[in-house]
Amino acid sequence: MRRSVEAVDAPYYLFVSSISSYADLSGPVDEGSPTWTEGDEYGPRKAECDRIVLGAGGTVVRPGLIIGPHDPTGRFTYWPHRIARGGDVLAPGSPDDQVQLVDVRDLGEWTVRLCETRMPGVFNAIRSATRGELLDACIRATGSRARLHWVSSERLAEAGVDEWTELPLWLASPEYAGMMLADNRRAVEAGLTFRPLEETIRATLELAEIVDGVGLTPEREAELL
Repeated sequence: MRRSVEAVDAPYYLFVSSISSYADLSGPVDEGSPTWTEGDEYGPRKAECDRIVLGAGGTVVRPGLIIGPHDPTGRFTYWPHRIARGGDVLAPGSPDDQVQLVDVRDLGEWTVRLCETRMPGVFNAIRSATRGELLDACIRATGSRARLHWVSSERLAEAGVDEWTELPLWLASPEYAGMMLADNRRAVEAGLTFRPLEETIRATLELAEIVDGVGLTPEREAELL
């Protein structure tokens, strides 16, 4: 990152970082929360890049899960495709659980505006919704007759369900309790806006494929239900 900042030699530099820069995600975080100071993993490396960019007077944008058309990860894609398939759908945790994500198009358009105005600082670029709101939006957007069956996080953890991969957007480990509780008010005040969830879901369903190894298999889902 240091060589990149020096090579660009521009009056303004914006870096798309990650919510993983925060050193402690066991509870809610905001832009002033401590970031990693050591380590070679993904989060510490992002945090070091943040420091380099901020030291050069640039802007750091920290999104959570980036979703939308052409998403190659399957981490959100599972839900529109699974809901569209219909039937009995395992919904993890509680409908009141908060989830955080951001449509790549909303993120991209907003970061361009930040560059145009050269707005400095750190921003958590995320959208908050409840899990119930998200899955209900999937039902509306796909026209599905899916039936949601809510299964507690405790039961899923006891069954050995893999967080985030076997069940995308679900986390049960205490050290990640704040992963989807970041404060986004600063980004919203700086102009970050969000398109309707249904629009993101339809685009994902049309232009993002499911990924092997991400999401529950039909057999595993039936077993858990």
